[in-house]
Amino acid sequence: MAADRSIGRNVHLYDAKDRVTLLGGLILTNGVTKANFYSMVENFLLFQSSFSIEHETSATLEKNEEPLPRGDYYVVGSFTVSKEPFLTRTISLSTGSRLQSFRDEIRRRDGRCVITGNIVLGAYRNHWKGFEAAHIFPLAYEGHWVQHNFARWIIIPAANGETINSKQNGLLLRADIHGLFDNYDISINPDDNHKIVCFADDGNDIAGKFLDEQFRNDPDRPCDELLRWHFRQAVFANMRSAGEPIFEIDFPPGSDVLGEMCGGPKAAERMEFELFSRFAVSSVITWRYGSEVSNTN
Repeated sequence: MAADRSIGRNVHLYDAKDRVTLLGGLILTNGVTKANFYSMVENFLLFQSSFSIEHETSATLEKNEEPLPRGDYYVVGSFTVSKEPFLTRTISLSTGSRLQSFRDEIRRRDGRCVITGNIVLGAYRNHWKGFEAAHIFPLAYEGHWVQHNFARWIIIPAANGETINSKQNGLLLRADIHGLFDNYDISINPDDNHKIVCFADDGNDIAGKFLDEQFRNDPDRPCDELLRWHFRQAVFANMRSAGEPIFEIDFPPGSDVLGEMCGGPKAAERMEFELFSRFAVSSVITWRYGSEVSNTN
């Protein structure tokens, strides 16, 4: 079963040509400015020329740093909706393996949840419970990483030479924040002074805040290009059309986990991601709905 990201939206975006066609929307949280809204819209709508956005009052939305008001908005201009793929990303249980070297390097560099600022008080005695090393670009899509040459942004490879496991593709996050980050409920906008953007209800008082100066000045910090990729994915997941589904991840004992996954949306993509994340296989995982899962080297 999957939840609907569009529930609770208080900003709706329509095509001005008919004022009916829904293009997307947003659950408005602190820190989202009018200029931010324009840049978010430009992530999932491709414009052939200049455009503007009108508020439901027919007033043109100015591109400035004022807070974005709630309401209905209309896009005036010629555009197409981006078909750039959204990479399904969810994991039902905290299983699967992460490279120890990746984890240790992220811990040494950050020493805190870089989004909330919570310090790992037990770090001096190697007590990291509640804090996790998170990949910005997920390991499960290493094929996509290679195909689109994401490695070109990495200047500090991992100890084993892999670029996807570089500390420049990672953040230390509180465990609960890690879940929100992986689900694209929160992201970081590197083009707005590394602002924290919440695309769902903010229960941590982080929306609209900025990553600290220590992070921004660290020469080993994550690549802005990867943060920008994650932010675009978050926009696609939460703002484009009705948004991407939010998958159930809590399956009590006795649940038909496989059945629920196969019966839900994006079954193939979800199964591929889940299996890779759980077993950390290096083989190619293929899935066909209604057939067996097979691993081929």
